[in-house]
Amino acid sequence: MRLSRRMWGKVVHVLVITVFTVLLAFPFYWMVITSFKQNVDLYTMENNPFVFNAKPTLDHLKFLFTETRFVRWLANTTFVGIVVVAITLVLAVPAAYSLARLSGRWGERLGIAIFLTYLVPQTLLFIPLSRVVAYLGLQDSLWALILVYPSFTVPFSIWLLMGFFKSIPKELEDAAMVDGLTRFGAFAKMVIPISTSGILTVVIFTFTLVTQEFVYALTFISSESNQMIGTGIPIFLVRGDVYYWGALMAACLIASLPIAFLYNLFLDRFIAGFTVGAVK
Repeated sequence: MRLSRRMWGKVVHVLVITVFTVLLAFPFYWMVITSFKQNVDLYTMENNPFVFNAKPTLDHLKFLFTETRFVRWLANTTFVGIVVVAITLVLAVPAAYSLARLSGRWGERLGIAIFLTYLVPQTLLFIPLSRVVAYLGLQDSLWALILVYPSFTVPFSIWLLMGFFKSIPKELEDAAMVDGLTRFGAFAKMVIPISTSGILTVVIFTFTLVTQEFVYALTFISSESNQMIGTGIPIFLVRGDVYYWGALMAACLIASLPIAFLYNLFLDRFIAGFTVGAVK
């Protein structure tokens, strides 16, 4: 009886994992197969949409890389993402550490207040932020996005890192200072190395937000050469009522693979950092 229960438990476990694996992997399969299908294969209603009904083609990839500024959009997104990640870390790490070590309830209250700013909808913020961008003369510039993106990446990162820093015993820093380190030295040589999971979580989360953000990129960027990947694809690969499905799927696949690779490469640390930051 026990053996049969264990066997059925394993069967159910495998079935659940299989179902979720298929559901999560299907979008990537759909993007891959659509990217290499001929237009005749795509638009013939009698064809099976899940397999190749004709010889695969590279025409959609050629169109994407020769007829659009896709490579430039990728470069813009990478540049903005790296700069915003750096700004977020410079602001969020010391702020989160200070709030985590602040005695009394003020640290927690200030942390909650900062996190609440993250919950403000972008549709309410982009109007005042557009005035700031216009005043600084940053219209149609990537620096406009670098200026506004930290408004929602920093608050969440502070809240996440606060929980992570609180999980680190203060006695470790006290022992390091007894050995001759300064407060900053204890922070840099003791706290930061222990907090790599939380910091890595912030890096991945921030870069993902930058690549997926749409409202600010659509509002502040107008020229084709300065588009981000999240706006360039739907704007220039959908022309009127014409959808370039093959090129669209190829662009989405190329843009999503690096993020998916990072999530899978650092999955354990990402889960650890997110769990500790959210629970503590």
